[in-house]
Amino acid sequence: MTELTEESRIALLAEILRSLCDGADASALIDKFINKCESLTRDEVSTVFIGMENGGYNFKGNEAVSNFYHNVIEDKVAAGTIKQFAPGHPVAVYLEENRLLQSLIRKIKQIDPEQNTEELQKVYDQICTVELHFVRKENQLFPCLEKHGWDSPSKNMWAFHDDIRADIKDVGIAIKEKNFDKVARRLPLLLDELDRLIKVEEQRLLPNALELLDEDEWKDMRIGDEEIGWMLDEAPVAYPRVEEEEYIHPSKLKQPSKQSIDTEGKHHFDEGYMTPEQVNFLFRTMPLDITYVDENDQVVFYNRGEDRLFPRSKNVIGREVRYCHPPKSVDTVLRILEEFRKGTKDSADFRINIKGRFVLIQYFAVRDSDGTYRGVMEMSQDITDIKTFEGEKRLLDWD
Repeated sequence: MTELTEESRIALLAEILRSLCDGADASALIDKFINKCESLTRDEVSTVFIGMENGGYNFKGNEAVSNFYHNVIEDKVAAGTIKQFAPGHPVAVYLEENRLLQSLIRKIKQIDPEQNTEELQKVYDQICTVELHFVRKENQLFPCLEKHGWDSPSKNMWAFHDDIRADIKDVGIAIKEKNFDKVARRLPLLLDELDRLIKVEEQRLLPNALELLDEDEWKDMRIGDEEIGWMLDEAPVAYPRVEEEEYIHPSKLKQPSKQSIDTEGKHHFDEGYMTPEQVNFLFRTMPLDITYVDENDQVVFYNRGEDRLFPRSKNVIGREVRYCHPPKSVDTVLRILEEFRKGTKDSADFRINIKGRFVLIQYFAVRDSDGTYRGVMEMSQDITDIKTFEGEKRLLDWD
């Protein structure tokens, strides 16, 4: 696309607005503007509207001008804002997702739910991917802001997210059930809330974040963003650019650039730091029986829970796993080990009744980052009560 000069952009924009005010057909001019103008600045838009006002054009309340402004000008101004950031910068990605979300909002408003339910569902499903946008903010951006003493987003915007999530679920059910009266009532309210959230992000959250966070924090944030994902159809380009800094998976980082906790005497796991004592606390607290058999088929670990489903004693450590099962089960155990070792299977599960309780037993192949077989984790869990769960439980019922 051959980009228009600033002077040409302003001239073409003014010509379109004059045509719309005069009631003329400006579709050809608008198409040219969309194709030739990549972005606008707010100053350019302001210059044009001031000129229109000085020229005696009454554009306020003009529906055609309003539609053109919201459907075209706002997108071009947003594109200009995004251009201020290096490609792939977390803020640029948030802004790109907001542009996508706004386009989906405009699109779904044009759909007749009863006449085109399939298209409505398709666009709505795309809108639902805003969940990735929320999760990145909650788990990536908000923690960084907290380190700088700004916890309002964590307390307030997160609650706003949850309200929208509830509305998204409610409207989604209405669409699937073809409850068009409810869709007509609830969908516009949801779209208004999403639009409001975009404005809060772009007018307060992101500008303040840019003031608080330094470049290293944005780079670290992008690494975590990779693991969560985006609303966009294609992953954003690498940030920083690959030739500037090689991407390193979080699990490979020996010492992240900044830590908010004391790491002395602690071991670095894929994410986070714990002492051996803390690790043991976790294993003892888990409502599961866990046993780890290494690549040599030896039992090397089991957790000591308060109420184990299957008894274990210290003498099992170092024992070959084939001798830890009754003879009638050995062939099954050996087959699982063989398939895991060959890489043809990664898990196996069984369900049995023990003393009136329903127990789930699962086996998982353990592999290192290169995919090399490193053993088996056996996990047993009493799921008797879990099986009875129905509906949601969002409130604490201790009282």
